[in-house]
Parts: sequence; structure tokens; C-alpha cells
Amino acid sequence: MPQANKPSKFDSTVIEQDLGLRLQMCEYLVNQRDEVRRAYMNLGPSQPKLEYPRSSFGKQNRRFQLIWFKQFSWLEYSPSKDKAYCFPCFLFDQPNKSIIRSALIDEGFNNWKRVNDGSKCVLLLHVGLASSSHSRCVISHDNLKKSSQHIEKVLNAQSKKENLKNRMRVKATIEAFQVLALQGLGFRGNDESSTSLNQGNLIELLKFKERGNDALESIILKNAPQNAKYTPPKIQKEILHILANRVRNMIFDEIAGGYFCILIDESQGESKKEQMALILRYVKNDGLLGERFFDIVGVENTYALTLKKEISNILSRFNLPIQNIRDQGYDGASNMRGEWNGLLALFLKDCPYAYYVHCFAHRLQLALIAAAKDEPNVWQFFSHLSCIVNLVASSSKRLGELKSFHRSEVENMLASGERQSGKGANQIGTLHRAGATRWSLHYESVRNLIDIYDASCVVVESLNKSTNQQIRGQANGVYKVMKSFEFIFILHLMDNILGIVNTLCQALQQKTQDILNAMKLVSTTKALLQKLGQDDWDTFLANVVSFCNRHNIAMHDMSSPYERGTSCHRQQDHITIERHYHFDIFNSTIDFQLIELEHRFNDGVVELLSLSSALDPSGNFKSFNVDNSQNLAKKFYPQDFTSQDIHALRCQLMHYKLDVVCDPEFHKKYTLVELCRELFVTRKFEHYTMIYKLIRLVSTLLVFTATTERAFSGMKHVKTAIHNLMGDEFLADCLSLYFE
Repeated sequence: MPQANKPSKFDSTVIEQDLGLRLQMCEYLVNQRDEVRRAYMNLGPSQPKLEYPRSSFGKQNRRFQLIWFKQFSWLEYSPSKDKAYCFPCFLFDQPNKSIIRSALIDEGFNNWKRVNDGSKCVLLLHVGLASSSHSRCVISHDNLKKSSQHIEKVLNAQSKKENLKNRMRVKATIEAFQVLALQGLGFRGNDESSTSLNQGNLIELLKFKERGNDALESIILKNAPQNAKYTPPKIQKEILHILANRVRNMIFDEIAGGYFCILIDESQGESKKEQMALILRYVKNDGLLGERFFDIVGVENTYALTLKKEISNILSRFNLPIQNIRDQGYDGASNMRGEWNGLLALFLKDCPYAYYVHCFAHRLQLALIAAAKDEPNVWQFFSHLSCIVNLVASSSKRLGELKSFHRSEVENMLASGERQSGKGANQIGTLHRAGATRWSLHYESVRNLIDIYDASCVVVESLNKSTNQQIRGQANGVYKVMKSFEFIFILHLMDNILGIVNTLCQALQQKTQDILNAMKLVSTTKALLQKLGQDDWDTFLANVVSFCNRHNIAMHDMSSPYERGTSCHRQQDHITIERHYHFDIFNSTIDFQLIELEHRFNDGVVELLSLSSALDPSGNFKSFNVDNSQNLAKKFYPQDFTSQDIHALRCQLMHYKLDVVCDPEFHKKYTLVELCRELFVTRKFEHYTMIYKLIRLVSTLLVFTATTERAFSGMKHVKTAIHNLMGDEFLADCLSLYFE
């Protein structure tokens, strides 16, 4: 019987590794039974009752006798050969060169005169003694007919319980893998020996599952066979890789050969290696928009050629053709958006209709940074704000005092009726540090300082009595700044500006945002800033004055002349203090912000976006235009629409205008994504195939690349300082399940 090699590598399709040899044995026995059946067929029906032919033996004619079947149950007769055989010996007798084999085994016996010939009867001589070869073959034949004693049945009966345990063991281990990967937790521990008090997340979680389930108790780890334990690092990687590939294959099925957008960003990981994250944005077959993390790989450098090679390898490995890329999303670095040798240009050579849209969130961030850096008063304000937050929030004792003073202030205001009580209102807050890149934190920092201004002043003033001369001097300078009118003026100005921009900043980070809606938010942000600068000066100044009066801050005489100059000399200008704050700070800051927004959100994709607005369903399809929709397909997607398709598109657009555009149910949809989904649900996409195709193409246009930032944030949870040696493939598999 052939010898089976024991499996050495985990295979997801074979759960019970230790049964590999037994399964091959059973397969061998099945083949043996097939040979038995073939033997029966060659010999014809067993022990047939028929008219047997006569043969001449001298002067006598003899033939096979039916009664011999009763005397010798092992006897078989072949009508085609007119010969008798010993069927058990035919199947089980082993050839032996030293012993002459009987004709009953090989050629067949037909010398009928030697049957019932006394002591010389051939059939009796063949039977022999109880220890003869024939007797052993008969026993083997009888055992073969007893199916309950077959070896595969015995093995199956013995291994049924072990099989069940093995399945439970595998299932529990895979569930533990999923929990740890989804939560972004490490698998292994520093010491996984049996004497360790903490053997790592995986083993400890499996121990917990054993304790909480009577059926699993002591079978996952303690009593598991050595060849059926699924906790070694190599097995962990293989199981996780199988699960991650299932997620990637699911994404591939959702794309289903359609068009997609790639979002790329690179960053250094915990191990100081460059990591590149790949996100795919696409419209599913059911009309829903998907934006999914796909893979993360380590790169030697951040050159455009290196990044393109790695991206192409990933896409080709999962049969995603580069020619189906219709949009690209990167940051504004030169290696990404370079017009000649950047990643953008390299992909445009392979796919000329892969349009690039610079991340709107990055544009907004760059606009805010530029406004802060180039406007001296604003830059100085944020420097002072940073000093205030660092001074107050650098000590837990000071934070405790800050919260205590704020709590007392809120209680007094509630008692006097200045504040209204309610669920979620009057929370005791603290100061937040402004981030270097997340400008939404600047708004929170400004807003919190306004809310707890008095408590902050009390804490800073108390530090003037500190025994530490450095802290005392710093607190004295910070307190003077906080009590200055100019600081309060810019504090409220940035509260208004960042409050307006924060709505756009938060909206650009939503997963369901489409590019048309984002462009509208940019327009509304500009309009609100213009209104603030043109119409709201009096209201704004009144709020600043009211704040100063409530908090005993010295006010300037706004009608008095404003003095410009240095410490060496002062020059009298014919402008008032109010005019200085109104035009030199208030209007200047707003105007500079508008200039930056106009500059950052005005590029080569404006025409594409303006034509795309013809499909926008908001406002009861008020922007719908047949000619613009046709020009959109003709000019920007000529590879996807032939001349015949363009003609069919125009015909469908005219029907679409009288059908969908006039349908009240579609008036409830406000974005392209919602419109695309509704066309699928109502099955109208079957009638408007060209329009549906165009909407899907426009829907893949991205707004932001915040999903790549989330990938790096997730990487910090998975690849920590303790687990910084994990490989790139293992990290990518963990993140695939983490974002699933």
C-alpha cells in the first residue's frame, strides 16, 4: 500500500491534518473493492445455474455439476471459459515461486473427471488443512464481506470524536484571530511558555474561551495533539493571510471588472520603514459607493517609479487592470503630482483618463496654514495660544485646578440663570493643544479657551506666586497677553473663521461625500466668509466688547488715533484704532483666507466638475442639462463611450428628463451616490444604461484621501513599539481585517 506523506503546511481546506494518512488508507481500500467488483464482472455471475457444456474425457463425456456449489461454497464458474475458480484465492492468494499454484487460482480448472475422485479430488486437495493458504484466503474473503469491520469504518468510528474536537479547535482559534485583528491587538506575547503569567493575547483569549465553554474545556491548548495546534507563529500568519485574501477577493468581486479609483499615501511606520497604503474607491454592482483599504506594503524609497511598480504588482496580483483606473488621489508632494515624472504622470501614460484630484482636506489644511503663516497677527496669536495651553495643561495639578474653577463658575451661572441646564450641556472642559496638521483641533482649542476663559486666567494668575522663577516669569507674560484687547479680538475672529471652515473640514472627512457636494461646500464656505467680512463687522465688534466687559478687560478708545512705529520712534497716522482692527486685522485675515481658498480649490478639474454638476439631483435636478451630460461623456470619457454610445446616451437623456427628473421620489435624493443607488433599487438603470454608467464614473471621483490617513492611524494600533518587528505582509493582513 502506498505510503502517505504527513502534511507539513497548514491548508485551510483540510482541517484535520492528523487524518491525512488514514484518508489515504481508506482511499486504497476503496480501490481494492473496485478491483473485487471487476473480478466478479470478468468471471460472470457467481455460481450460475444453467446447462453446462460437456467435454470428452476418453470414452466419457463429463461436465460441471451444480451440486458442487453446495459442497464448495467458494467455487465459482465462468460460462465463457467453461472453467471453475477458487474466488477467495483468486483475490487474496500471494504468489510464491517455491509453491506450484493450483489451476483454480490462475488459469481455471476444467478437468472434471478429477472431481469426487476419492482422496485425489482436486477440490478437496485445494482446500487442504485449516492452516492452508486457501483457508487464510477464505477468512480474508469473509472479512471483506463484513463491511462493518472494514478498516476505514473502524478508523472513522475511532476518529469521529477526535474529528469533532479538531473542528471545534480550529473554529475557536480562527474566531480568536478575527477578534484580535478587528481590534488591532497584537497576537503574541514576550513569553509564551507554560510558566508565564501572560502568554500573549492569542493564548490568553483561547484560555478564556476554554473556561467559558464546557464543550471546549481543555481541548484547545492543554490536550491538543502536537500536530493539531494552531498557535505557532507560522500557522498564525497563514491563517491570517487566508482571511485577509478572502476580504481582498470580496473587494475584487464588488468591483466586478468595473472602474475604480486609487488613493495612495506613504508614511514611516514604528520600525522607521517607508510604508505605502493603497485604498480603492469604486461603485458596487448594487449602486452603493465603496472605499476600502486594500493593502499596505513596505517600499525602499518614495520615488514615483518605485511606488508605481509596487502599485502595479498589487493590482496585477488580484487581476485589477490598470486600464480600469479612472481617478487618482494623492497629496500635493512633487513625487506624487509632478506633471512630468510624478506618480500622476506615470499612470496617465498607461491610462490617460485616470484624472487626478488633489485631496480637498489637504487643500483646506494648506490654505489655513498659509493664512496663519503670512498674516503676522494670526501667527502671533497662535504662538500665544500654544504657550497658554502648554502652561496650563502641562501639569495634572493645574488641570485639576482648572476644572475645579470651571465647575464653580458653571454652578454660579446656573444658580443666577445665566446658563440653562439640559442633557449634555454645561460639560466641564479643558484646554486642547492645536495640532500641526489637523486644523480642526485649532478650532477646538480656540472654542475651549473662550468657554473657560475665567478659569484659565485664575490658574495662570495663581502661577505668579510660584517659587519657580521661570514659571513665574512665563505666567506673568501669558497673563498680560490673555488680558489684552488684541488677543481677545483675534481669539473671537479665529473662532468665527474656523467655525465656518470647520464645517467644511468635517464634511470632507465623511466617507459618503461626493465631489459635487464637496464643491458646493467650498462655495458656501467662501460665501459665509465674504458675508462675515462685508456685513458682520458691527455684530462681531459688539460681541468682542461684551466679552471684554464681562471679564474686566481694558478697552481702547476705538475713535482715538492708532499709533504705528517701533520702540525707537512712533509715527502718528491719520487712522483710528477701530479702523486698524477693522481693516488691518479683521478684513485682512478674511481676505487672505478667501484668496487661499480660491487658489487651492481652482485647478484643471474645474471643467470636469462643472460638467458633472449636470447630473446632480439636488434641488430637484435644477442643474440637469442634456448637452452638458453628453459633453461630459464625449470629452472626458471617450474610451468608455463610443460614437454610438454617445448617440444612445443623448436619446436616453431625453427620456430620463421626462421620467426620472420629473419623478417626485428622485427629488428626495441629494447626492450622486444616492441617485445611483435609487436607480438600481427601482431597476431604472436597465433602461438608462449609458446614464447609469456615466453616473458610476463620476461617483468614483474622490474628494479626499483621509482613508489613507486612517490606514496609518490603524497601523499605529497594530504595529506598536512592542510589536515593531512584524513583517509587511503580516501587517497588511492585520489591517485588512482591522478595517473590515
